[in-house]
Amino acid sequence: MPSSTADKDNPPPSSYFTYPVAYAVSGLLRRLNSEPAHPPTHSPNTRSQTSPGAAREEKDTNMHSVFQPPQRTASPFQPPPLTPLTLNGYKTSTREAGKLLSRGLAEEIRLLVPPRLQLVDTWSVVYSLEQNGVSLATLYACAEEYRGRRGGFVLVVRDASGGAFGAYLSDAPRPQAHFFGNGECFLWRASVLPSLPDLANLPPPPSADTTHAVRMTTLASPTKMKAGGGGALSPPASESASRSGTSTPERIRFKAFPYSGVNDYMIFCEQSYLSVGGGDGHYGLWLDDNLEHGVSSTCPTFGNEPLSDEGKKFEVLGVELWYIGA
Repeated sequence: MPSSTADKDNPPPSSYFTYPVAYAVSGLLRRLNSEPAHPPTHSPNTRSQTSPGAAREEKDTNMHSVFQPPQRTASPFQPPPLTPLTLNGYKTSTREAGKLLSRGLAEEIRLLVPPRLQLVDTWSVVYSLEQNGVSLATLYACAEEYRGRRGGFVLVVRDASGGAFGAYLSDAPRPQAHFFGNGECFLWRASVLPSLPDLANLPPPPSADTTHAVRMTTLASPTKMKAGGGGALSPPASESASRSGTSTPERIRFKAFPYSGVNDYMIFCEQSYLSVGGGDGHYGLWLDDNLEHGVSSTCPTFGNEPLSDEGKKFEVLGVELWYIGA
C-alpha cells in the first residue's frame, strides 16, 4: 500500500515538534527539582550578576551616607623638652651692656626656627658690634665663613630706646645682585617686662592684737616690718618656664612676623646697606653701612609692624649676628 508507506516515511509537519517540546519540558522540570536551595558561590574572578539599576542605587546610597571616621586615640608619647640653650662667643672682656642676646630671648626665637634647628642647643656669635667694631663690611666678612652650611642666622638689633628686634635669616647675609633666602625667614621684636614686685616688700599681715595698729599707706621696709612684729613674706624666687621646656628668669613679650607669601623679597644686601623684607617701596628692616641708622616699616613680605618703638627711623646702638647649626 503505497499510501501507508509514504505516510510512515514522511510524517506530517506537526510531528516534528512533538518530541522536542516534550523533551524540553521534562528537562526543565528535572533541572528545577535538582537545583540547590542556595545559589552557588562565585569565585572572585566571576563577574557579579547584579543588575545595573541595583548597583546604581547602592552607589547613590553610599555617597549620601554620613562618613564616620575611624576612632583614634592620642599617642601617650610626647616629645621631650628641648635642651637649654648655650650661647657661645662672648669674650670675657665684653661688657654686660654690650650683650644683646639673652638666653630667655634666644629661647623665644628658637621656637620659630625650622624644627631641624630647634634641636641645636648651642648658638655661636658670628659678629658683634661690641667685639668686632662698627662696620657692615666686617659683618659680611664674618658671615662668609659660615656660607654654604646647613644652618640659619639670627640678626639682633638694639635701638636707642633699648628695644630689641631683628630677623631670622635662612642664608648668610652677603652682597648680592638679587634677593635671596626662603620662606623660613621672619622678623621679630621683643621687650623685657618689669619683674613682679617682691612679696618681701609688702606690708605685714594684720595681727590679732589691733591695740597699737597703725594705718599704713605705703609699702613698709623690711626694718619697719620687723619692728612692727610682722613676719616678712619672702617666698622662693620662681622662674617662668617657656614653651620650649626651659626656665628663664626674664619675662619677655615676644612677637614674630612670618613669611606672608605675597612676594619673595626676603634678603637683599649691598655694600652700602642690609635689608630684610620689602615691597611697595618699604623695608621690613634696613641698616646702613656704618650700622648707625636703621629703618623699619610695614612691608608686604612679612606683613609686619614697625619693629622699633622710635618709629620708622631709629638709631642703632648694637648689632649681633648669631649662627645656628653644626
